[in-house]
Amino acid sequence: MYGDTEGFEGRLRSGKGLLAVAAILLVVGLFMAARIQTAGGITVSDVRFRAPDGTQLSALVYRPTNATPQTPAPGILAVHGYINTRETQSAFAIEFARRGYVVVALDQRGHGYSGGAATAKGFGGPEGLAYLRSLPFVDKDQIGLEGHSMGGWTILAAAAAMPEDYRAMVLEGSSTGAPFAKEGTPTWPRNLALVYSRFDEFAPLMWGVASAPEVGKSAKLMTLFGTAAPVAADRDYGDIAVGAGRILRTPAATHPGDHISTVAVGDAADWFARTLKGGTPRAAGDQIWWIKEAGTGLALLGVAVLSFALVELLLGAAYFAPLRRPAAPAYDPRRWRRAFVLAAFVPAITFYMALMVLPPPIPPFALMPQAVTNWLLVWALVNVALALGIARLLKRAEPVRPPLQWPRAALLALIVVGTMYLAVAAAALIPADMRFWVIALRPLDGGQFPAFLAYLAPFTLFIAVTFRGLQAIYARASTARGQALLAGAALSAGFFILTGAQYLFLFATGRLPVAAEALNAIVAIQFVPLLFGLGMFAVFCERRTGSWLPGALIAGPFVTWYMVAGTATHVAI
Repeated sequence: MYGDTEGFEGRLRSGKGLLAVAAILLVVGLFMAARIQTAGGITVSDVRFRAPDGTQLSALVYRPTNATPQTPAPGILAVHGYINTRETQSAFAIEFARRGYVVVALDQRGHGYSGGAATAKGFGGPEGLAYLRSLPFVDKDQIGLEGHSMGGWTILAAAAAMPEDYRAMVLEGSSTGAPFAKEGTPTWPRNLALVYSRFDEFAPLMWGVASAPEVGKSAKLMTLFGTAAPVAADRDYGDIAVGAGRILRTPAATHPGDHISTVAVGDAADWFARTLKGGTPRAAGDQIWWIKEAGTGLALLGVAVLSFALVELLLGAAYFAPLRRPAAPAYDPRRWRRAFVLAAFVPAITFYMALMVLPPPIPPFALMPQAVTNWLLVWALVNVALALGIARLLKRAEPVRPPLQWPRAALLALIVVGTMYLAVAAAALIPADMRFWVIALRPLDGGQFPAFLAYLAPFTLFIAVTFRGLQAIYARASTARGQALLAGAALSAGFFILTGAQYLFLFATGRLPVAAEALNAIVAIQFVPLLFGLGMFAVFCERRTGSWLPGALIAGPFVTWYMVAGTATHVAI
């Protein structure tokens, strides 16, 4: 049990305090997001529409007040990149809408809430452009296309399929040509701005140069710009009046950093101001999207705090009283350094050096349709096997622990995760997801829920083995805060060091040390805060229940939900 009544009442007060903090973060954060998205009377609508082959596609439509059937406004199709969703383009969409453009922020095929297979049928670009042009309040003679990374290939597919139906284009961290797009020429695509950041990780793949600072020397880019000399940044090429305008912009950002770069957003807005008629003039630096990003980030933090608050409060209920136990003695703390190194680096090394460079171990199929999630599933199971094998070799004797309370722990988990999910689902009515940069929580749709159930058991097993193993590490610290920080560091330090080292090399040289690891490094960024938070949560729960089980049964479904509905997933069948 907790011990004395005063200690229990203290924890009850703590739970109420945490709940108040969570509520404040959620309310304030979502209020900020809603106000920014609708600044100046803009409306944001969550829409679904059908492609000619019957596939359902998803988008957010930003409509400024100047856009009416009587006074149609220019329109922009904005598309996210690979393993992202429509919300990652919110900085661009908000600023375009503030400048008087109707924006359709599309979920590519096989991403987010759009059906179909990723990379099929032009990624959904032609259907997205056709939908934008079908809106009665859009000026069909003033259409722009903007796409980040694979979203650039999406809008290039739209431009190739409908060459007379747009006037200008912005490629953000993207490229023309093989393997996924038509080769560019001095006159196609029309009026093109290439915004290619100085620390973009994909320069070798996209433009055939060793590093992003050399993109102007790309033979493919010089052909696209119609010049025999290297392309100079910030210089006009071609003639906008005849649709052959060209410009290269090189903000100081990384590939995923384009989403949170005021310079990259301003460069895109400035190009459309030059190439489309009918917008509302604003300076490129006049931007407010970052307040929305801060707001949804606060709301995301609020959901995390909510999980701690609910555990504290629910353990005060009579039904969950048998779960309330003092923290059990952990493994011999003298071995914590060895355990810390293994926990920190084995998962990170297996992620970077083994699984992600081999052929796909589980091809997507109906029950498990998400290619990246399948990679992570195999990675998780390999690490389960390694953890159990290492524990057996070390022959650690566990202390005697009370029987596991499976039914009560499972119900506790259902209530906690269910309440978190309801908070995220309510935010979607704004519409807004709980997001900061590449970290996001989104509600599952009908197609994602069966996949969630399929992935649930193996990811929960991974979390259970991980949480159980943390007991050998955090006992080294003598305080609750120290134990939480040590557990968080144990789970995240390997990814922090390996990913951080790659980015330090990138910032120093303009390229990654291993070009083939570009996508893996980007995916791994979100692992650092996610794993750190999971480590802290594991300690929080075990100090109150004396067991790894309640925390694992909460974190397992949460991680599965995050994987299936988040930003690093896509359907490949």
